[in-house]
Amino acid sequence: MTPNRLTYTEALSALESRGRFGIRLGLARTRALLAALDHPERTFRGALIAGTNGKGSVLALVGSALTTAGYRVGETPKPHLVTYRERLQIGGVPVDPETFARLASRVLAESDRVARRHGDPTEFELLTAITFLWFAEAGIDLAVVEVGLGGRLDATHAWDGGVAVVTNVTLDHTDRLGTTVEAIAKEKAAIIMRGDLAVTGAWGSALDVVERRCRRMAVPLAVTPPAQLRGVDRDGIEVELGRLGRTRVGLRGRHQAANVAVADATLDALESAGIARVSGEWRRAGYATVCWPGRLELIEVGGSGAPSGSGAGRVAAGAPSGSGGVSGASSGSGEVGARGAVAMPGRRDVLLDGAHNPAGAATLAEAVDDMAPFLSPDRPTLVLAIMADKDVDGVIRALSESALLRAARVICTAPAGGRALPAEDLAARWRSLAGRAAEAIAEPAAALDTALSSGSGPVIVAGSLYLVGAARAILVQDPSLIPDPPLPHTEVSP
Repeated sequence: MTPNRLTYTEALSALESRGRFGIRLGLARTRALLAALDHPERTFRGALIAGTNGKGSVLALVGSALTTAGYRVGETPKPHLVTYRERLQIGGVPVDPETFARLASRVLAESDRVARRHGDPTEFELLTAITFLWFAEAGIDLAVVEVGLGGRLDATHAWDGGVAVVTNVTLDHTDRLGTTVEAIAKEKAAIIMRGDLAVTGAWGSALDVVERRCRRMAVPLAVTPPAQLRGVDRDGIEVELGRLGRTRVGLRGRHQAANVAVADATLDALESAGIARVSGEWRRAGYATVCWPGRLELIEVGGSGAPSGSGAGRVAAGAPSGSGGVSGASSGSGEVGARGAVAMPGRRDVLLDGAHNPAGAATLAEAVDDMAPFLSPDRPTLVLAIMADKDVDGVIRALSESALLRAARVICTAPAGGRALPAEDLAARWRSLAGRAAEAIAEPAAALDTALSSGSGPVIVAGSLYLVGAARAILVQDPSLIPDPPLPHTEVSP
């Protein structure tokens, strides 16, 4: 039976409509769907990454090193910022709209038959099947896959790549995963299967749980403490990393010392499993040039005061700035001053970071203070949005601990969709908790315009990945990341 061919917009709408039914954990629907597709997940191996924090960074670091070494790598970063297609990539390039629509048409047709026995597959289950089908069709060398929620019952756990990674475990999604660190660790450690090699950056009671799982499955486990931090600057960090010695990491924030240690151990495990081998030279190159969009991502925009809506302040996508963010060079060649230098004259630093929970906000606060000597000395501007169902007060308190942000002009805004705390309400919360002024500009593009049109200090865009995605769509010109058409749907990402 040939499935009805959907357009990209129709396919996207069909998938996102499933999100309205919420998250239903369990593997039966995914396994049945993959069986109906002739098990595409069995055609490739790789690493499955679970954990509370750092999954995306570890995926980005491992994927960058593997790609630099010449491997054709399938990746599943999430959530997306500009287009849904970012959630499935090969070699860092998102799937094209036509291929996505064709694969979605086939998977949706099979899902109707699976639903008769197992119930309707969820949006994430359908996306997982589409992703694995594309990876198999494209003939990737290996995959690096990020778990969606938990581990034991997450759709991605229908695949066993041979290497299982648990970055760390703290309290998260307690309504679904358990109310203690030990219970959550048990859910995440369940991705470790007999025959695997395992890696973890967990500690304390969570590490105890991971170790017990490995003993029960007779799986070798590499426990990786954070690499020793050697330096922090404008474009990333330097660490002392095992056999590699002093190593440059093109991701910002002290917390990346833990993530690069897990990433390096993951590459060791992939080699031991006979899946891929990445030399020290390629690891160094991959870690130095890695980019993780929207997470402490530094963009330089040309011409202070140019309204973003006019396109005058936009930058071209290209090589990382230094070894971290996207360059503002019109050629996309990675134009930036010497490492540690401040922004180039006539340009504005824009730092994008989701920071949608208190832990993320605390990491951002620490990072901007570390970066302060390398940014413009002029007064910074914070453009802030927070979803109403998040810990709004906790995010504000964490951000207000930053010395740099205490001096900032604060502009509160609210991305479209209905879940964001209204800009006026957010500004009132900031004034009450931080004890400093804040203004409200409801429309994100107008808020960004205002921030870029006045002053010359750095602009920090934070508090919501929806806001970061909207800002990135305005500031970064990338033909492969054309924003999706607006669809009526219920937001399910941070």
